[in-house]
Amino acid sequence: MIALVDYKAGNLTSVKKALATIGAAVIVPDAPEQIADASGVIVPGVGHFGATRALDAPWIEAILGRIGEGRPLLGICLGMQWLFEGSDEAPELPGLGLLSGRCYRLATTVRLKPDTTDTQRDDSGSVRLQQDRDRIVKVPHVGWNSLDIQRSEASILEGVPQGAQVYFTHSYVAPITGDAAAVTDHGEPFAAVVQRGYIAGVQFHPEKSGDVGLRILRNFVELAG
Repeated sequence: MIALVDYKAGNLTSVKKALATIGAAVIVPDAPEQIADASGVIVPGVGHFGATRALDAPWIEAILGRIGEGRPLLGICLGMQWLFEGSDEAPELPGLGLLSGRCYRLATTVRLKPDTTDTQRDDSGSVRLQQDRDRIVKVPHVGWNSLDIQRSEASILEGVPQGAQVYFTHSYVAPITGDAAAVTDHGEPFAAVVQRGYIAGVQFHPEKSGDVGLRILRNFVELAG
């Protein structure tokens, strides 16, 4: 039984339908003590980091208790960001702190270095290198993007091909650390999938990512046994 935590931060119905598609049994607990018998826990979410305030001490105690028993935890989008120490989106609010680092907002402009082959000649025929220039990056990052998989063995990415396309919608991202199992680039690289043992997170929405997303959810359910 997978416990799908509802803290009023969206996308609960679509995640529940995706889990039903792969045949997973799901419970949406009304109180923290109801996850006591769950084989795994999923914390979904979209929107502002401040929404995680609803995951108060009783929820944290219950979730950490399941992790301590070796039951896996999956954070989706905002739920993944909550696994870290915090976010610049709500700097006063701590995250769960299971993964090191803070989440930050994607940059809206990126300084591009000129290609060494991208040159121009002036009127005298002399070669003149092009100058650095800025590129505008659209934030929020919404739509399909590819996964640069760093490691897939013994992870929720097992069986997911390199370059697989998944669906994102977010403005804040997690840093790339040793826990990053996949990276995506949107003006700058960021952690798209993280995993440390039984603790995992995805910045994208697997429930909206077709067969690839279902494979990732299936891998998590299998990890939960």
